[in-house]
Amino acid sequence: MPNLLLKLLVILALVLTNPFAGATSSTELSYELIIIKSKRLLIVKKGGQIIKKYHAALGQGGGGGKRIEGDKHTPEGEYEIVGFWPSHKFHYFIHLDYPSRGDALAGYKEGLISWDELVHIYRAQQEKNGIPPQQTRLGGFIGIHGIGEETRKKLMIHRNFNWTRGCVALTNREIDELRQFIQLGTPVIILNEFNDKSLLAGMKVESGVSLTN
Repeated sequence: MPNLLLKLLVILALVLTNPFAGATSSTELSYELIIIKSKRLLIVKKGGQIIKKYHAALGQGGGGGKRIEGDKHTPEGEYEIVGFWPSHKFHYFIHLDYPSRGDALAGYKEGLISWDELVHIYRAQQEKNGIPPQQTRLGGFIGIHGIGEETRKKLMIHRNFNWTRGCVALTNREIDELRQFIQLGTPVIILNEFNDKSLLAGMKVESGVSLTN
C-alpha cells in the first residue's frame, strides 16, 4: 500500500499528465447543459445565451450530491456526455461520466472505494470519452433519460415528484428534442442552487424562455 506521500504524488501525476486529454474544448462544442436541482430545471446553453429549458425530475433521495450507490441522489458537479442510445425502459438514455475525479476523491477519503478504484477513475477521466468504473460503491450509470412507455399516471408523477434513482428525467418528447443539442463530450453541469456558481451571471435568455417554473 503506497504511503500518503506516494499517493499524493500519484494523484498529482494523474492530474497533471495531460489532464484534459479526454475533454473537448468548449470552443469546439456548440452547447452545454446546466441542471439546477432546486428548481428542477435542465437548461440548454449556447455561448452566453440560454436557448431552451425543460422541467426535470431528479433522484428520490432529495437534496445533496450523490455519495454512494443506492442513495438515490442526483450527483452534483461537472460531467461530460460519454454515450447515448435508445432504451426500452427509458426511451432514450444519455450517459454521463459519473463518478468524476471529485466524486472519487471524496469517496476515497470516506473509505468507500479503494486506492486502485480511485486510480482507475482518474485514468478514465483522462481518456477521450472515457467511462469511469461504474460498479464501485459510488454507484454508476447516471444519465439523462426519458420515461419509457408514457401513461397518464407516469406523466402526473413526472410533473409532481422526483422519481428517479439518481438520474435526470425528461418526457420522451423532450429527450428526443434534447438529442439535437448533444454530442460526445458535451459538458453537463449539475448544481443544487441557481446561484451555486456565477455560470449563469449575465447570460441572455432567448425570447420566450423563462427561468421560473
